[in-house]
This record gives sequence, structure tokens and C-alpha cells, in this order.
Amino acid sequence: MWSWITGIGIGLAVVAVTWGVLILLARRLPPGLARDLAAFLPDCVTTVRLLRKDPRVPKRAKVAVLIAGLWVLSPIDLIPEFIPVIGPLDDILVVALALRYAARTVPREVLLEAWPGNPELMERLLGKSADDEPS
Repeated sequence: MWSWITGIGIGLAVVAVTWGVLILLARRLPPGLARDLAAFLPDCVTTVRLLRKDPRVPKRAKVAVLIAGLWVLSPIDLIPEFIPVIGPLDDILVVALALRYAARTVPREVLLEAWPGNPELMERLLGKSADDEPS
């Protein structure tokens, strides 16, 4: 009995230490694309949380964004996270598609207010707005 508890405790400690090291390394990255990509998924989770509470966001967009947030937090992935570089791609793709869907019904300013990261990254993710199109 105690060997199971000890094993689980050691496993949780290893995961916590690994996350701590990754967070410290991500904070030490120089400003730029690598740092933005390291912060992308945490920024997505924050954006999902803020959009879910915002009254200006329609219910359909809230559902899409909530599903994307659950997908990111889910331990089940199409591409396992332990595969270097491409591991988080399925999470990033699902979040990008959900945010683009939400951008059709949510004012762009609301999405930009909810995004805690680099606004240029969100602008690039959303694509051109109707205001950017030539008349």
C-alpha cells in the first residue's frame, strides 16, 4: 500500500519540478517569437477564462472557446505532448480554430482585451479584419 502512495508522490513531485524548470526556462527566453510561443498555451487558457465571463461574447462563441480550453487542459491528445516540437501542435491548432470562429461573432477589441500576450500574435492568429480590407 505504501509503495503505491510513495510512487504516486514521487511521480507528482517529478511532474511539479519539471513544470517549474520549464516555467523558469521560458521566463529566461529573450523577447521574440520563441518566448511568444512558449507563452501561447498559458495565454490561451487565460483568454478562454476571460472570454467565458465577458457578457459581450455570444453563447456560441463561449461554447467554442470553452471546448478549446478543455482540449488544451485535457490529458488526451492526438499528438502526445512528450514528442519534442510537434507535441503541442494539436492544442495550438484547436485553439487557433476556436479563436478564429469566435472572432466572427465577437468584436475584435474584446478578443484583444482578453489576450494577455503579445497583441501582434493575436492579430496574426485572427487574420485580417473587415476594416483592413481595401474598399
